[in-house]
Amino acid sequence: MESEIEEEGFEDWRGRRAIPGKHGGIRAAAIICVVEMLENMVFITNANTLVSYFIKTMHYSAAKSATMMTNFLGTSFLLSLFGGFIADSFLTRFASFIIFCLIEIMGLILLTIQAQVTKLQPPPSETPSPRQEAVLFVGLYALGLGISGVKPALPAHGGDQLDSRNKSLISAFFNWYFFSICIGGLVAVSVMVWIEENVGISWSFKISVVVLALALSVFVGGFPFYRYKRPGGSPLMRILKVIVSASRNRKGSLLDAGLKQNLNPENKSIHHNKFKCLDKALLDDEISATEVEETRTFLSLLPIFASTIMMNCCLAQILTFSVQQGAVMNRKLSPSFEIPVPSLTVIPVVFSLFSIPLYEFFHRRISGQNPAMDLFQPLKRIGLGLFLASISMAVAAFVEAKRRFEAVNHNVSISVFYLAVQYLLLGVSDMCTLGGMLEFFYREAPERMRSISSSLSWCSNAMGFFLSTILVELTNSITGAWFDGGAWLGGRDLNKARLDLFYAVLSVLNTLNLFNYIYWAKRY
Repeated sequence: MESEIEEEGFEDWRGRRAIPGKHGGIRAAAIICVVEMLENMVFITNANTLVSYFIKTMHYSAAKSATMMTNFLGTSFLLSLFGGFIADSFLTRFASFIIFCLIEIMGLILLTIQAQVTKLQPPPSETPSPRQEAVLFVGLYALGLGISGVKPALPAHGGDQLDSRNKSLISAFFNWYFFSICIGGLVAVSVMVWIEENVGISWSFKISVVVLALALSVFVGGFPFYRYKRPGGSPLMRILKVIVSASRNRKGSLLDAGLKQNLNPENKSIHHNKFKCLDKALLDDEISATEVEETRTFLSLLPIFASTIMMNCCLAQILTFSVQQGAVMNRKLSPSFEIPVPSLTVIPVVFSLFSIPLYEFFHRRISGQNPAMDLFQPLKRIGLGLFLASISMAVAAFVEAKRRFEAVNHNVSISVFYLAVQYLLLGVSDMCTLGGMLEFFYREAPERMRSISSSLSWCSNAMGFFLSTILVELTNSITGAWFDGGAWLGGRDLNKARLDLFYAVLSVLNTLNLFNYIYWAKRY
């Protein structure tokens, strides 16, 4: 076990060398999973609540509210690069989580006050005043800034508690970390949605403040058990320094640079034959072989990162068009009970929850008998997720074609459970892709860049949402100009739209992206 092996560079909370068995280990990692469950419950609750808050309380239009929400989520995830940079460069991941979590709590408190005080809300049928908008956006983007630091710091700090050389243990941690994400999401889209609809939006904010404060307390309470990795300075500056030096010495002799690299006994990187032009940075006496390898390794991660953006574009449909489909389908479970539209997202979350124990079972069985045949290695796992995303969009196209046909020709609303198959596939796809990315980027990243590398997973989410918006606009522009039936996704009547064709396009694009991913994964 990891407790029997000591890794260099880790300290306890007093700054002394961490003691195996006392600091870090499964107990410390388990605390991180509990914290993530609570933190993601708050995040998903607000992802569902804020659109309603913008419309019902602040009186923005539905289109404006949707745009504000997309911008908020995209900005929060993109800023995770900044949060990861801070955690790797200047603070420990432990300190980064505490600071950014406090910022997130302050943002929530400000939104809670605004939801409670009528003077901070616009009168009925009026849009917010500049002062009211200022309160809203300060609270909203304080919340986003907090999220941007919490998301990359927490999984990296959790991974630090375990021996990075024990790949099976690291894999298990990120599986259960993703399980914690799903548990928090399940509570958010079930219990918290019910509270919002039956008690009020302001109570969602109040409960979120309490739960996030509880998550911070649990996290801080584990400080005697953690082991800490001290920041190693700015990783981006080191990378930039290597690239600039290699460019400046591009006319130099690779023989001298290669000799310096070969003499470095610590160079065990699997990427030493990639980006050979970076070796010329070694002609600069201020550049070490370790810094060159760090740069080479990080650059090798970027094509894998870029190949996952299209899958997250497909995943964005769960929160947008799939919810719109569900709203016009038959959602009745009994004559007196109808599934709330926001709770439709509980379906993929439940499928993800069940898929994780199954994944763990087959992973242990297969890898235990023949590690070479393990289909659940991170890169293969991400590839499986991309494949399932393509299939899910093809199924979604078929289901939407049937829904539209029945609604237009027979005036019949088919059951919302027709969406279950695409939700199942997207749920498992998300488990494979996001879980695989969290593990892959942490495990493969240079030791001093694990927070910023973990942030690539969340950055991929953001770019997927932005890409979805671009594709919708592009699709409407092309189809509105070239097709007699008008824009595929124009108007509010889903029965007049051609969402089925849009889903088919996404399936084709994601399939092409899958081949692109396979190319880069084989070269990694």
